[in-house]
Amino acid sequence: MSTHSLVFEQIITGISIGSRLFLVAVGLSLIFGVLDVLNFTHGVLYMLGAYVAIVAVESTVGSFLLGIVAAIFVVAIVGGVLEAVFIRRLYGREEEVLDQLLLTFAFVLIITDAVRAIFGSQARLISAPDALTGSIPLGAGLSIPTYRAFVILMALLVLGAILAVLRYTNVGRIVRATSSDREMARLLGINVPKLYTGVFVVGAALAGLGGALAAPLQSVSPSLGNSVIVEAFVVVVIGGLGSFFGAFVGAMIIGLLIALGSGVAGAGDLFPFLAMIVVLVWRPTGLFGGAEA
Repeated sequence: MSTHSLVFEQIITGISIGSRLFLVAVGLSLIFGVLDVLNFTHGVLYMLGAYVAIVAVESTVGSFLLGIVAAIFVVAIVGGVLEAVFIRRLYGREEEVLDQLLLTFAFVLIITDAVRAIFGSQARLISAPDALTGSIPLGAGLSIPTYRAFVILMALLVLGAILAVLRYTNVGRIVRATSSDREMARLLGINVPKLYTGVFVVGAALAGLGGALAAPLQSVSPSLGNSVIVEAFVVVVIGGLGSFFGAFVGAMIIGLLIALGSGVAGAGDLFPFLAMIVVLVWRPTGLFGGAEA
């Protein structure tokens, strides 16, 4: 393989990694931007989505599409229960932020141990569906794996859908108004608790989607949630907490750094944190912090 082809392959791998990270980070940014909650459980929701997809694919039906739908549905329900039953009780407390961090971290441990008890600690992996195997030729001897192209496309569709809903729909205007001033929204008759639960459900569903799409690309184990939440926080810190376009840009930067840095004595694990340090020193609010969406 030529150097040109190798670099191109690493770039595509990096964009694919970034696309998966974006689906986690955008849900994290959505929940923080509207609810002002730093949700530590987001990583385990991603992991849970991957396991649901694996169960669906390995079932008698054996459908990857069913796995994606089931992952979105199951994780969305889990997220809704977490917010409506537990997190909602913490809003307005004097130590609200600390209580939220402790509560969501407790659920990280609970859900991780539950998954380990059900599925064991061994890593699991599924194959991409037959329709998404192979490669798409791009000319000049270059090609892109079909499944990686599918994951990248899904990330772009999610970004476009979120920005369109927030900017051009009445629901989006209500969400943005509530995120700006919770009390004013309540006085205007908006059902804030219901809205918060809906936003949390959407954020959790995106984590489930990301986990399902990741299952054919990386090994899935109970520790997956802990590793991905660290990367997701790096993404949102670089992009700017609460910024959806920032989450996309940050995810692409981190994905490329991981892929390209992997060929430099394992620096793929180091470069994202160096990038985060540089951004925090240069622009503490992130690249797009403070910008709408």
